[in-house]
This record gives sequence, C-alpha cells and structure tokens, in this order.
Amino acid sequence: MSDAATLAEPDFTILPEGDPGVFTAPLKRPHHIGENWIEPHQHVYGADEDAIWDDLYARQMDILPGRAASAFLAGTQKLGFGRGGVPEFARLSTELKSLTGWSVVPVPMLIPDHVFFWHLANRRFPAGNFIRTRETFDYIQEPDVFHDVFGHVPMLADPTYADYMQEYGRAGWKAMRYNRLKALGALYWYTVEFGLILEGENLRAYGAGILSGPAEAVFCLEAKSPNRIMLNVDRVMRTDYVIDDLQPTYFVIESFKDLYHQTVERDFDRLYRSLAPGFTYANTAVIDIDDVLNRGTLEYFLRGGRGSGAQAV
Repeated sequence: MSDAATLAEPDFTILPEGDPGVFTAPLKRPHHIGENWIEPHQHVYGADEDAIWDDLYARQMDILPGRAASAFLAGTQKLGFGRGGVPEFARLSTELKSLTGWSVVPVPMLIPDHVFFWHLANRRFPAGNFIRTRETFDYIQEPDVFHDVFGHVPMLADPTYADYMQEYGRAGWKAMRYNRLKALGALYWYTVEFGLILEGENLRAYGAGILSGPAEAVFCLEAKSPNRIMLNVDRVMRTDYVIDDLQPTYFVIESFKDLYHQTVERDFDRLYRSLAPGFTYANTAVIDIDDVLNRGTLEYFLRGGRGSGAQAV
C-alpha cells in the first residue's frame, strides 16, 4: 500500500507553510505582497512596453504555424491574443474561466515551489508582472509576462491540458514530502516547458519554452542535433536538463490524454521512494528502454552550444 493511502489528502484550499526540511531555493518575498505572492495589481504597461509585446508576438506568429500544437494556436484565437499590447489579466481570466475554470494572477518574480503548486492546484496560473527590455529581447533568464502569458496561457484553454496542470500542482506537495522537487521539476521541464506532441505523422511543440522563443521553435523540430524520444514519466523524472541553452533531448507525447493518464495514474509514492536525490541520466542520454523517434547527432552540443557560437543544426 502506498503512503497516499495512509496520509491525509492535503487541503488544497489552504496555502501550506514552507517546510524547512524541504530543499528549495531561498527566495525573499517583497514587502508589498502577501504570503500568496500575488501582486495587488497587474502592472500598467506603457506604449513602449506594449510595442515590445507586439514585436515579440509578431515574430513568434511568423514562425509557429506548422510548428506549434493545434491546441496552442486555437488557444491564441479563443483568447484574442492578436488584439495588440500586453493582455489584461482580468480579461484573460474571465475568458479562461468560461473555457476551463483557470485564471491568471500577477507575481513579481519566480515564486516559492509550495506557493506555485498551490496556485496550480487551484487553477490559477502565476505570470510575471514585468516585460523584458529591448536589450533582453531575444533571451531573458527569468520568465517575464511574454513567456508566461504567450507561452503558457493559450494551452490552458485546452480542457485536458488544463486538468493536467492542476494535477501537477497537486502532485507538487507529495514531491515536497519526499524531497524530490528536482525530479518533479524535470517532468515540468520536459512537458510544460519543452514538450512535443504527435499530431498525425507530424511533430508539433506545446511547451512554453519552445513557443516563446524563435530559435528553439525551429531547432526542436527540424535540427539533426537533438534526440526526440517518446515520453516515459519514470525515465524523464530521472533525467537532467539544460536551463540556459537549447535542449539536447525532447520528449514526445501521443496526446494530452496520454500525458494526463501517464502522470495522474502513476503511483508517485512508490516512484519517489525509488528515486535517487540526483539525476540518473544525462540530458544527452539515449537508453535501452527509449522509444526513439530521432537519435540526434548532438553536433550543436559537442561543438559547445550557445556559448561557443555553434550553429543550431
């Protein structure tokens, strides 16, 4: 019998307190926000900031047709992303609630894991309350409103994916009990941020880290360097990942229903008890259990990646 049968189900309506025995990144909460880390108001964007959004949006929408998942493109239409300027969170929330029951809330920065999970468990998506500058137009390390809203929010208009995101938030509290946040983070990285999906015979991107950046949207689907492997949850949660460069490996799902069932129906108590504290597999690895769609050449990474000026091929 798993621990889930003996431990009480968490009350997801109540914000849990951070446990000092859980290993998480130390983040200092700004004085002007409460323990839920939600900003009192969405930032009021000026004309220059709206122009940055519009230019980013136009660049991505030139690239994504034929590369982005159909659910993502449908979500941008349903939520009116082509209206110009940074979307108003109140409007987005009203429209999302009518579709899947989700809302979007502004946060000042990356937020603590337990708060992030709590918001997801209650169908709230925390989005950065700032936008990058012209100087950081091509790459920003901390996710801004463009990454969070353009990259993530259209997918929340898909009912099955929206349910997956809520269940991910619920799963976060269990991962904290076992101190296995890095493993659960790998699952988020390889699905929510950098996931690919099969649509008929074609691969499409649904991960926000791909959809919000021009280089990765092409590289993940068309380059010879990266591995493309069918998703196996146990394998993914043992796999390291890259946070500041293109991915050496992408994992592919058959459908959002497949993604939901692979995760929600998994006995994570048993999995967490078997996981080592660190990762087992390198981000470049192909192992014997993999269902490989493309075994990459790894040329881009062997030449040194972004820091070396290697071509993304």
